Amino acid sequence: MSDFKKYQCRECEHIYDEAKGDPDSGLAPGTRWAEIPNDWSCPICGAPKDFFQLMD
Repeated sequence: MSDFKKYQCRECEHIYDEAKGDPDSGLAPGTRWAEIPNDWSCPICGAPKDFFQLMD
């Protein structure tokens, strides 16, 4: 059972999936949204973390 969540960038629609992480940015698979530093930005468009919204 997985309770991983997904967050979508409102600027470019890139999806951050907690289960997959963002290895290119140093975020291992399983990295929770709350664990991501506030200065992290979208790897596609550079939008700040607060431009992401939780997906349903």
